[in-house]
Amino acid sequence: MENTSSTASTVLVTIRFFDEAAVARLESRGHRVIRADIAYDELDIAITPGIEKALATAHAWILGTAPVTHSLLERFPNLKIIARRGVGYDNVDVSAIKSLGRILTNTPGGGEPAVADHAMALMLAVGKRLAESHQRMQYGDWNAIVGNELYGKTVGLIGMGRIGRMVAKRLQGFDVRTLVCDPFLDASAAQAANVTTCSLEDLLRQSDFISLHAPLTPDTRQLINAHSLSLMKKNAILINTSRGELIDELSLLNALQSGAIGGAGLDVFLGEKDPSARTLAAQLLELPNVIGTPHTAASTHDSLTRANFAAVDCVAAALEGVEVPAHCIVADGRISQTV
Repeated sequence: MENTSSTASTVLVTIRFFDEAAVARLESRGHRVIRADIAYDELDIAITPGIEKALATAHAWILGTAPVTHSLLERFPNLKIIARRGVGYDNVDVSAIKSLGRILTNTPGGGEPAVADHAMALMLAVGKRLAESHQRMQYGDWNAIVGNELYGKTVGLIGMGRIGRMVAKRLQGFDVRTLVCDPFLDASAAQAANVTTCSLEDLLRQSDFISLHAPLTPDTRQLINAHSLSLMKKNAILINTSRGELIDELSLLNALQSGAIGGAGLDVFLGEKDPSARTLAAQLLELPNVIGTPHTAASTHDSLTRANFAAVDCVAAALEGVEVPAHCIVADGRISQTV
């Protein structure tokens, strides 16, 4: 369906890896895409003068983790839809979206398989000490080092949303016992997923691998802290592909340095949003029992294509006045405006 409006709608894109096929998909529907020569922060977390200038003419915004505040939305009344490529939206003021009559969408189903794969990869890589072996061989040391298997172990999943469920499914091939701490997981869903629900304390005490898949909320901020780390097994491996704020990184550093736990695989860090925490991240990354990646769990060609197209379809639908895919809608302020 092409946009038959006499004035083309403008879509601002401030994410990397927004491929030409996604641009073409928007342009084929009569929309104008702005993305070139916009100076945005490399982590897409700052609203720069370049972005503000582009927003003045934009009707839609496809973004990553840039902060969207009430005051920003007020300054740009023509901005109808905020389309987040990804699932999390903790940097967007959802109440402002609703009160100002805008739409907020995300892209469920885009990155989840890749993140689940990444969580599994980190479990295996840290357990088998792959990075350490690789680095030793680079310096001519071919002596074998002994790691730990995932097979037959107890794995604890904190959070059982879409990604957590995919990880649980992948774990079945390793004949593990899977524990889950999630207040929203009922008994029938747990049985269907072949997992056992338990308290957070029991999960921490019993698990050989612990993987975080919880959203960032006031209750989950620094969920992994000095106390929770003290409950873990001495050889436990902690995996985080969710949000850096779920972990008290200083306490994690102390636990790893003292040998209180076995290792960590981290795709997210406090230093993503807080430059003052980069030194702490660097200290973690220096440890041989830590493998880090720069929030790239969802960054595969496949997942980016899925997510880009999902964001495009949401934007096009909103601008053309047709139904936005329901599974992508986080908040629709148009509804509250008509009630």
